[in-house]
Amino acid sequence: MFIFLLFVFREFIKNKMGVGFMKKFTVFLSALFLVLFLSACAGDDSSSSNGGGDGDGGSITLYSPETPDLSKELAQKYEEVHGGKVDVHYAGTNVLVNQMMAEKGNPKADVWYGGGGILPFEAAVDKDIITSYIPENAEDWEVVENGIKMKHEDGYYVGAEMFVLGFAYNTELVSEEEAPKTWEDLLDPKWEGKIQFPNPAASGTATLMVLSYMMQHGEEEGWEYFQALADQANSIPDSGSGPTKGAAMGEAHIAVGFDFMAYEHKNNGETVDFIVPEKTPILVNPMTLVKDGPNPEGGKKFMDFMLSEDAQEILADWYHIPINPDVESKTPLTLDNLKENAVDLDIDWVNENYDRIRDEWKANIN
Repeated sequence: MFIFLLFVFREFIKNKMGVGFMKKFTVFLSALFLVLFLSACAGDDSSSSNGGGDGDGGSITLYSPETPDLSKELAQKYEEVHGGKVDVHYAGTNVLVNQMMAEKGNPKADVWYGGGGILPFEAAVDKDIITSYIPENAEDWEVVENGIKMKHEDGYYVGAEMFVLGFAYNTELVSEEEAPKTWEDLLDPKWEGKIQFPNPAASGTATLMVLSYMMQHGEEEGWEYFQALADQANSIPDSGSGPTKGAAMGEAHIAVGFDFMAYEHKNNGETVDFIVPEKTPILVNPMTLVKDGPNPEGGKKFMDFMLSEDAQEILADWYHIPINPDVESKTPLTLDNLKENAVDLDIDWVNENYDRIRDEWKANIN
C-alpha cells in the first residue's frame, strides 16, 4: 500500500513540479522509506528478545495465599539472585483455586505456592489445573517420609516447608506444665469457655483437624468429640489464624492453629507459645507448576529457587520450618524432632470425604 501511494504521489509531483524536482523528491522519499523500514525491523527484534526473556527467565506470575509480605520478600530475593520479574497475586486459597479454574485454557499464573498444607493441592490434581515438576533438590525424596507426605507420587506438587497443627497458649494464663498435650486434653473441664479453634465449615486448618481425628477414631466418636469441643469454646472464628491471635491477646487460654502463627506472635513480644500434641497432622506446605502457564521455564526456575538456601532462610525468618536440611529452623521445631508426633493421613479418604465432612459440620455442630 505504501509503495502504491508513493508511485501515485511521484506521478503527481512529476506533472506539477517538473522532472528535476521530482528526482530530488524521489531520493528524499526513498531515504525516508529506508529509515522507517530499518526502524520497524529493529522494533521487531527488540520485541522478540524481551518477550522471550532468554537472559533472566522472563516475567513470572506467582499465586500465593501466604502472608503478602512473605511472598513479596521471596519474589524480591528471586529477582535479586536470578533477575527477571516476579508478579505476586495474593488471595485466599479457595479464591485462587477458583481463579485458576476460571482461567483454564488461558492461565495467567506460572507457580502456585502455599495453601495451609497438601489438601488443596491434592484436590487440584483432579481439577486439572496443575502439572508435574519436581526440582532437582527433591528428586531423591521419598513420597512419604516418617509418616509425612513430602511430595505427590506423580510429581504434581512438592513441599517447600513444614507446618504443624497444635495448640497455642497464653503464657500469662497457662503454664507449660498445665497446657494440654493431647487432643483429648482439650476436653478437660478446666478449659471450658477458654478455648478457640477455627470453624471447619470455613477454615482448611480446622477441616484438617476434624478429618485427622476421624481417621484415627472413626466418625461416630469424632462427632461426639467435636460437639464436646465446641461446647468448650468461647469462639469459633472462620479465620485459621484468628484463634491464635485470640490467645495472644488473652481472649482465650488455648487456641488450635499452625505452629508458625504462634511463633510469629511470640517474636512480636506477645505472651504466647506452642505445644505439639502427641499425635497430630504434620504437613508440607507445597508449591506446584500451573498447567499451561505462560512461562513454564520461569516457573520451574522459581520452584528450584524455593528449595535453595536463599529462599529457605526467608521462610525460616518467618518462623516456618525449613525443609532444606542445610537451613536452621528459627523455632524449636525441626523435621527430625517432629517424626514421632506425625499422624499418618489417608489422603484418599481425605479427598473422598473433605466436602461431605465440612457440610455435615454445618448440620451437626451448633
